Amino acid sequence: MTDGVTAELLSKFSDIPADQWDALNPRGNPFVAHAFLAALEESGSVGPGTGWSPAPIMIRDAGGIPAAALPAYLKSHSQGEYVFDHHWADAFERAGGQYYPKLQIAAPFSPVPGPRLLLRDPALAPAILAAAEAVVDQNGLSSAHATFVEEGELELFRAAGWLTRMGTQFHWQNRDYADFDGFLSALSSRKRKAIRKERAAAQSAVRIAQISGAEITPDHWDAFWVFYQDTGARKWGQPYLTRAFFDLIGESMKDSIVLFLAYDGDRPIAGALNFVSPDCLYGRYWGCTRDVPFLHFELCYYQAIDYAIAHSLPRVEAGAQGEHKLARGYEAVPTYSAHYIANAGFRSAVADFLARESQAMERQIEFLGEMAPFKKG
Repeated sequence: MTDGVTAELLSKFSDIPADQWDALNPRGNPFVAHAFLAALEESGSVGPGTGWSPAPIMIRDAGGIPAAALPAYLKSHSQGEYVFDHHWADAFERAGGQYYPKLQIAAPFSPVPGPRLLLRDPALAPAILAAAEAVVDQNGLSSAHATFVEEGELELFRAAGWLTRMGTQFHWQNRDYADFDGFLSALSSRKRKAIRKERAAAQSAVRIAQISGAEITPDHWDAFWVFYQDTGARKWGQPYLTRAFFDLIGESMKDSIVLFLAYDGDRPIAGALNFVSPDCLYGRYWGCTRDVPFLHFELCYYQAIDYAIAHSLPRVEAGAQGEHKLARGYEAVPTYSAHYIANAGFRSAVADFLARESQAMERQIEFLGEMAPFKKG
């Protein structure tokens, strides 16, 4: 690639020493941590039969130590990505092309903004992106897609000529609130009353526990697996993650996990799984075996806010979609992806679409900002 470095395409994350991979993730983002990616692989959540084939790309320095990496996969479909390109695939294939397989740079099944260029030195960005482009070009792939790219990396992708795309999510921002009532005091009276009513209704119906770290037992994972299956079956037809995945992260990532469980007596009836980093609580999965009014909001949004305030975390990211989060104090923020399209004609068409889509997305985020539930003036 350049003097003193070489690039390689690997077939397993678990073959890479964890300490070497995690040295490229110094801020500890849980979704590109070696433990998370290896657990997906070892549990069969990705790999043969899933449409996600691990294909990490790595540059080593002259001493053979990883200096840059991409959490990459060869994809035979567009499921589990949350940045929708199905219409791109349809258009390309109607024109006689073959869209799949494609190269996906992502944390699988995780619509969570974070680092996608794992770099010891930002100067290596052109080399690692050139390596991704070489994988596409040399193997006759249609494209490469880096989804949920953190904003600080966008210019590195743009400088390499990748197209960028904007989306939106709803995140909660901690403005140094002392407690939940302090957060409520920043809202309009009508929204404040509505949230108090929702919390009272949910909390009167169940007992809620926050369970983290070594407190999480196999029984807790058994209960959560039932909740996850219920939600996965309704949303995706079948859950993406296997039961073994939860056992693996329960061992390797326990210090980065918080479960919010709702109990009817001693029986858990609902739960929400969260990951924690030094600067964020990430709400990931939720499910229930009994419908309780407002319990989804309590476990997924309000308990998360409570936890973030108590632990001085700057924000809560509660996952993809969901404008209903706006009324509960979560704010619209942009998300980003980056795309390398090999075919020049198709690239031009996608670039035109993205220019128009971005304008519409900017207007939508501005509109949603005006609808935020906070006091005016």
